[in-house]
Amino acid sequence: MLQIGGLVVLFVCVFGGFLMSGGSLTSVIEAAPHEILTIAGAATAGLLIGSSLYSLKKVGRDIGKVIKGPKWKPEDFRDLLCLLFLLTKTMKAKGLIALEQHIEKPEESTIFRRYPRISQDAFARSFICDTLRMMTMSLEDPHQVESAMEKQLEKHHHEQLTAANAFQTMADGLPALGIVAAVLGVIKTMGAITEPPEVLGRMIGSALVGTFMGVFLAYGIVGPISIRLRAIVEEEALFYHVIRDILVAHLHGNAAQVSVEIGRGSVPSEAQPTFQELEAALDNIPPEPK
Repeated sequence: MLQIGGLVVLFVCVFGGFLMSGGSLTSVIEAAPHEILTIAGAATAGLLIGSSLYSLKKVGRDIGKVIKGPKWKPEDFRDLLCLLFLLTKTMKAKGLIALEQHIEKPEESTIFRRYPRISQDAFARSFICDTLRMMTMSLEDPHQVESAMEKQLEKHHHEQLTAANAFQTMADGLPALGIVAAVLGVIKTMGAITEPPEVLGRMIGSALVGTFMGVFLAYGIVGPISIRLRAIVEEEALFYHVIRDILVAHLHGNAAQVSVEIGRGSVPSEAQPTFQELEAALDNIPPEPK
């Protein structure tokens, strides 16, 4: 809703200010359809030329995040802390054999099934299970495990930025494409140089709308979309950083509750449960699903 409000303010301030200064939107409205077709069409074509099918799917899938916001909510961070508490406690109390049944088939695990939103996220599930699987193969050096996890996080983060990078590239090109549209309008005007001044004035004004639309779309809409998507990716990445911090803390020999408390410190402030809230959540972990 905040983004929709921002768009409303953008249009009201830009076009309202133009009207207040005595301008008329008639020329803009008349020129806008073909100028937008030229500029937006060329920008979309550039996106198609410079992208792979995988990247285009990511762009289409992630555009909804601009309105919906980050995937992970405060309750998801709390559930993650509880999930990792159960896994590390099982590993420490019952050993590796007891843990294997949960990490080899997480979709059947009585621990993972308690937290369906986390277990349905492919990266979160594989990130947890693959790291714990490394531990069961006697890779117990915290620094090696942390390094391996960092590489996975870096790769995932790079892939998640695909849509933000695509929109930023489009935003960078839109002002130049606006100039292209304006030049085409000037060429059309020069072809009608014998027309009366009032006709030429309208044609030149129409051509300048192309420059305006290119800059307006770049800095008013597409650029902010890129910034918003990048911010969402950065915020969602913190969810996986909590996983890293807890599992590394566990490898350092800490008790399950201590490891989870260390992970709680990595939760973003707006989603971070208090010490008492985490205690209450751990005391009220859902029973095993039947």
